[in-house]
Amino acid sequence: MVSCITDSIEHYLLQLLQRGSTIELQRVELAQRFQCAPSQINYVLETRFTQARGFSVESRRGGGGYIRVMRLPDEGLSWLDFAAEIDQQTAEHHLDRLRQAGCLTSRETAALRAVVSRDVLRLPLPLRDRLRAAVLRAGLRAILEDGLGGEGEGNDVPTVRAKARPISRQPHG
Repeated sequence: MVSCITDSIEHYLLQLLQRGSTIELQRVELAQRFQCAPSQINYVLETRFTQARGFSVESRRGGGGYIRVMRLPDEGLSWLDFAAEIDQQTAEHHLDRLRQAGCLTSRETAALRAVVSRDVLRLPLPLRDRLRAAVLRAGLRAILEDGLGGEGEGNDVPTVRAKARPISRQPHG
């Protein structure tokens, strides 16, 4: 039941954000609308409207308190230059954001998720988070920089992105 409430609150806020990049609401009014405690609103904001997912949340508590949710502008790959370490959850949020923005296909997202998974990167922390950041940076640059990652600057040849076709697996004779 709690999941349904949190999903409903998230869906409602996302619908409001489709009208503009910033919304401002009263926490109490939102809690009344969904017949839940204000702390449930806080939970949704803290877990589903994070910077990693492309949002900024300002909140003022009290009688005249408000919630302001802003969709952050997409700054391309600049965040990659500063991420020396990245935990799995944050990496997955970044991948989801890029997929939702149309920068990655579902297949690319799944592939990158697989290679940065803690099940694959079996190292102690913080080495695992450092390696995850390096692998994610390299993978995203290879996919998103139109082929410039390994080719160098000045490549004016446009990249053509084609849908992958299934490979027929024939036994080798």
